Amino acid sequence: MSLTVEAPGAEVVAFLADRELVALTGAGLSTDSGIPDYRGPGAPVRAPMTFQEFVSGAQAQQRYWARSHLGWARMGAAAPNAGHHALARIDPSLLITQNVDGLHEAAGSPRLVALHGRVADVVCLACRRTASRVALQRRLDGLNADWMARHGHSAMRPDGDVDLDATHDFVVAGCEDCGGSLKPDVVFFGENVPAERVQQCYDAVDALGEDGALLVAGSSLTVMSGLRFVKRAARSGTPVVIVNRGATRGDELATHKLETGTSEFLDELAQSRRTKM
Repeated sequence: MSLTVEAPGAEVVAFLADRELVALTGAGLSTDSGIPDYRGPGAPVRAPMTFQEFVSGAQAQQRYWARSHLGWARMGAAAPNAGHHALARIDPSLLITQNVDGLHEAAGSPRLVALHGRVADVVCLACRRTASRVALQRRLDGLNADWMARHGHSAMRPDGDVDLDATHDFVVAGCEDCGGSLKPDVVFFGENVPAERVQQCYDAVDALGEDGALLVAGSSLTVMSGLRFVKRAARSGTPVVIVNRGATRGDELATHKLETGTSEFLDELAQSRRTKM
């Protein structure tokens, strides 16, 4: 199980056609929806804000929300692509996504764990009240009426923000209940994924056995939050299939590795599985 095999697409599709699947998706799956990824071929180097930086004070939060306000206007309008729709049709026993864009939910995937949360929700760090990002966006529009006109051209980043340095005059909104600081309800770098989410994913991977497979689509597996499931599957003898443009940290654990577009591959796999049903 330690040798990565570059297999033709048809061979990989045939290998997965009648197996029980757990799917693990990353940012590469959403690039066809216009959302850039962090580590794909040609992607610029980006340093996302850490949780520790976010909670360090008002200036960091102003910088985050000034950028995120612009990015959300685009991410919130993104639509699921063929890969999202194909995975909804495949309906794996569990779909684990590292993405926070909500596109798997929009495509109708019924059995889903959003490992890092959803950027469409916000949470108060003081009272823990959760609220809709759409409602917050309206409040921020009212407080910063000309922000979009002045900075709407800024380049988009993967996590729903943009590249922008001049953020000092952005007005941040607080919690409507207690006035506390708001944070998107996602797991920042430097935070831990909630233990119950991780355990749910482990349980699904453990149930696969040698006759199932863990399918990784569009993830470089650079961070341990996703790589741990590949390691778990490999240790138990469950086949690991990786479909990603470029190398990943899990390549040496893969039984099959395919460097191709995720949308095309998943659509072909969905058609193959439907034929066998």
